Amino acid sequence: MKNTIIQVRDLHKKYGDFEAVKGISFEVYEGEIFGLLGPNGAGKSTTLEIIETLREKTSGEVYVNGINLDESPNEIKKIIGVQLQTSGYYPGLNLTELIVLFAGLYNETIEPLELLDKVNLRDKAKAKYKELSGGQKQRFSIATTLINRPRIIFLDEPTTGLDPQARRNLWDLIRNIRNQGTTVIITTHYMDEAEVLCDRVAIVDSGNVIAINTPDKLIDDLVASGFEKPREVKQANLEDVFIHLTGKHLREE
Repeated sequence: MKNTIIQVRDLHKKYGDFEAVKGISFEVYEGEIFGLLGPNGAGKSTTLEIIETLREKTSGEVYVNGINLDESPNEIKKIIGVQLQTSGYYPGLNLTELIVLFAGLYNETIEPLELLDKVNLRDKAKAKYKELSGGQKQRFSIATTLINRPRIIFLDEPTTGLDPQARRNLWDLIRNIRNQGTTVIITTHYMDEAEVLCDRVAIVDSGNVIAINTPDKLIDDLVASGFEKPREVKQANLEDVFIHLTGKHLREE
């Protein structure tokens, strides 16, 4: 039987008269990659920020690893890792210095090179954050979520703006993190990415969860309803062609 590590029950969030989240409920299982998908303004970011203890809810219940958000938000903070945006880093510090800084904030002792090895950035240990390529910045951002050895990490559109090689490399990294026992919650606007990476997805629109299941089951249900694509589905796509012709290795300075 699968263990539930996040439970959200009838979650609401209001801003004055506007209700951004309208009774969302879902569960995330331990050790899965779970996708929260939806168009801009659907309420998914607000939902995640509430779970991450970054935003107060209006009503509802949230449990993370059995911890009640209302009773012990600081205990939740100890077991989660949240991907920072670019503005969260001091551009003049090198990667080793940044890791030491964040480890100190978490009151953790960590070997920077070991952490950089996990994201294939050991050779950039003395490079400043502002000197990294887009893919390197995203890998380092994910590395910072692992500093406190979390049970769960939250990744917000981690591959946006990356070239195909960097995107596929990041997919491998996310899978490796999951395979080492960490639960991953991811948002993305790339449906092919969600289909490849996620064990299950919840689709959110207008503040409600409108579907939740494995990508395969959601696709099968759509096909069973009589849906037909306007063109033949091929066994590969243009990105596969690009990767096949140019290789999977990263092109970084």
